[in-house]
Amino acid sequence: MHIMLFIQIQGIIVTTDIVKELGHLSLGTRLKRIGETLQAQTQAVLSAHGFDQPAAYFPLLAALDRLGALSVGELSQAVGVRQPVVTRSLSGLEGDGLVQSETSEEDRRVRRVGLSRKGRTLVQRAKGEAWPAIEACVAQACAGLKGDLLAQLTALEQALAERPLLQRAQEA
Repeated sequence: MHIMLFIQIQGIIVTTDIVKELGHLSLGTRLKRIGETLQAQTQAVLSAHGFDQPAAYFPLLAALDRLGALSVGELSQAVGVRQPVVTRSLSGLEGDGLVQSETSEEDRRVRRVGLSRKGRTLVQRAKGEAWPAIEACVAQACAGLKGDLLAQLTALEQALAERPLLQRAQEA
């Protein structure tokens, strides 16, 4: 979703995307906007495949699948997300019965989190159904990117706006 500003100057309506026009000055905002678009479109593809968990849970589930049980700090490092965000997500994952945690025997202050049987089943299903579709759709949206970073961001934003990931997945 782009923030478009419609301005009327001397009777002419001009549309502008301020963030895009600011170039490198607003690169962080632009990357966040693309990230939010990808996250929302990934959620749509997950939903179309029958997954009702938030898209943000899946990197945590994937890390636990690949690396086994981890402390909250290790999981935070593995996915590159701040620890309070991981802790909140883990509460939801535990509530859904997808992960289980136990206190570390070496250090009673450390909580280790691992996939539950239900979580392993969900990850295996996601690996076979939704993740390949999402991977292919994002790769397809990125395939035509050429040139400098700002031009690539514009092309990626356009590709996602013209054909969201869900549409790409349904056409595959």
